[in-house]
Amino acid sequence: MKFILGRKLNMTQIFDAKGAAVPVTAVAVRANVVTQIRTKDNDGYEAVQIGEGTRNANRINKPLKGHIKDLGNFACLREFRLDVQSDGTIATSVAKVGDKVEISQFKEGDTVMVSATSKGKGFQGVVKRHGFHGGPRSHGQKHSEREPGSIGGGLRTHVPVGMRMAGRMGSDRVTVRNLIVTHIDPEESIMYVSGAIPGRRGTLVEIVGQ
Repeated sequence: MKFILGRKLNMTQIFDAKGAAVPVTAVAVRANVVTQIRTKDNDGYEAVQIGEGTRNANRINKPLKGHIKDLGNFACLREFRLDVQSDGTIATSVAKVGDKVEISQFKEGDTVMVSATSKGKGFQGVVKRHGFHGGPRSHGQKHSEREPGSIGGGLRTHVPVGMRMAGRMGSDRVTVRNLIVTHIDPEESIMYVSGAIPGRRGTLVEIVGQ
């Protein structure tokens, strides 16, 4: 099982062997270090905890400092669940705390699953948030072009659960599957993944091989 953490840079395009332009997203991979190995006996599940990036040591609280010890001042920690095979073994390239997760484990042409937090768009109305078309632009309507319309009706005396209304939009965890690793730059430690992935520039990206 292959996995790694990175930071979204920007979108660009590269040209394949046939000369066709392929839209890709550049992901920068910084230091990835194993900070904890979770086992079924101790934790109830099999997983690997990864520390990524660096930050000011003064911004790390004491419990976290004790947890990561001398491994580094990581910007964030994330866990990857491990798949237990039918024979009870676990296929992973990392075996102990302190191991580094390298970008070299991925190859061009690999199919990956990418998870990240989407862009936050703040408080939005129903037209932008849910795609409502609003009211008609004629027949005397003055101020209802982007209004949601009725939210009740009939004999109901309450708003039904799940009613689509205005509210906070974005900042959701989004997973995109079946993306292709188009190119890897080992010198700059940048991975180019086909298509678009969630988030703004600098968003933490979780990449898992499928």
